[in-house]
Amino acid sequence: MTTTQRPGGTPLPADERLARELLDGLAEAVLTTDEAGRVTLVNAMAAELIPEIDAGTELAGCSVAALARAVAGGADHFDADHHGRRLRGVRRQLAGSRWAWYVRDVTEEHARTDALLVERSRTAFLAQAGSRLALALHRDQVLLATTTLAVPYLADVAVALPRPTAPAEPHPRWIRYADGEPAPITDLADLLPPGFGPPGMVLVSPLLSASGSAGALLLIRRSGRAGFDRRDVELAREFATRAGAALATADLHGEQAHLARVLQTSLLPPELPVVPGVSLAGGYRAAGDTLRIGGDFYEVFPHPRGALFALGDVCGKGVGAAVLTGRVRQSLQTLRLVEHRPLELIHLLNQALFDAPDAARRSQFTTLLLGSLDRGPTGLDLRVAGGGHPAPLLVTADGTVTPVPVGGMPVGALTAARFAESRVHLDPGDLLLAYTDGVTGARDPRDAAMFGEARLRAALVAEAGQPPAALIERVLRAVDDWAGGQAHDDIAMLAVGASA
Repeated sequence: MTTTQRPGGTPLPADERLARELLDGLAEAVLTTDEAGRVTLVNAMAAELIPEIDAGTELAGCSVAALARAVAGGADHFDADHHGRRLRGVRRQLAGSRWAWYVRDVTEEHARTDALLVERSRTAFLAQAGSRLALALHRDQVLLATTTLAVPYLADVAVALPRPTAPAEPHPRWIRYADGEPAPITDLADLLPPGFGPPGMVLVSPLLSASGSAGALLLIRRSGRAGFDRRDVELAREFATRAGAALATADLHGEQAHLARVLQTSLLPPELPVVPGVSLAGGYRAAGDTLRIGGDFYEVFPHPRGALFALGDVCGKGVGAAVLTGRVRQSLQTLRLVEHRPLELIHLLNQALFDAPDAARRSQFTTLLLGSLDRGPTGLDLRVAGGGHPAPLLVTADGTVTPVPVGGMPVGALTAARFAESRVHLDPGDLLLAYTDGVTGARDPRDAAMFGEARLRAALVAEAGQPPAALIERVLRAVDDWAGGQAHDDIAMLAVGASA
């Protein structure tokens, strides 16, 4: 009896039947070769996985090409696709220059690895798509992102057909992106790009949102590409759902922007009226808000003897402050018909704000300056009432800048609030500047230092004797330069002077 060897070179049991049973019981295929490279032993699993190889076969020339190359090149491992199975083998040296090859069927393991890689790729695609779509706040941005994301991962051509936003749209708006095109094409006549040929498969997915279908996404693959399997369809449906949700969000954002523009139109400071004997100029900046609505405002109401003016700063920012701004301005529009005296008018406004139906539920108030302009023989006589607002500044023609003390409490904060009034005379060349604290509170982005009243006064001195419009322009430019283009609080200014 010849002595067989166990892997690693130790002798197997001398009983050949027992040795064969041990080898045939292994889950791995085992091939052993002699010094010449010929197969000396084939266990049961090897006969099943590699039936072409039997005892006496020279492995360097066997029909399993990957194994033959490994033997010929002296490699210690190989991977091969054989009879629809994935095989992986390693070589170990035995005693006497003999070798043993251990071959495993790794088909299922390989399939699991491939499936994991595919799933990771799908997850990465959805993550990237979610990030891109989340950043698209406009309808066209969503449609462009949807088509470009889908190609080439999901299809060779992607066409987005959104639901019309208005019945007046004359025809559907197609947006197509094809692999190899420099950019998406809109309002196209042909669904497929020139030279594409007959499509291999087309998948149509609804662009779904919470409110229903927002359109459809067409995914088209070339005839030479594999069709959509079950997992491809599931991925396309998930992607289309996310795109539909982003499209619905963009539509909602568009509606809100439209409403904000309508609100903006009603809340932006009006064009100043022409008042005989009076020179007026205003300036306005909203607080870093692209919708340009805020809580600072000014108004001028002409009357036979001159005009009534108001400048205020509502507590808060954004739409909430804008709503209260509208209420204050509407109240002033009504109350000034029955009262022109600033101090008495500010008391009436305070009461009107507390008489509003939701007054008990809110904690909003406004600081305010109310003034009357009366033409006199040598200039303008002003009465200015204050409600917790920064003091207006009197700028004389010779460059002297003096605050006009008004004091008072914020309007709408207390039912029994106290207010104060001052009187000012403006000679020709003199100006009165009323401003909100967004001017002095503007910050340098480098060190957060505020613009402050000293810089404001310096800008006013530099424009002493100039008309109100030049003074407002100089201050706005100085504040913008100081803030370096960064966001700042709302700003409103009103300059009043006596004209010739």
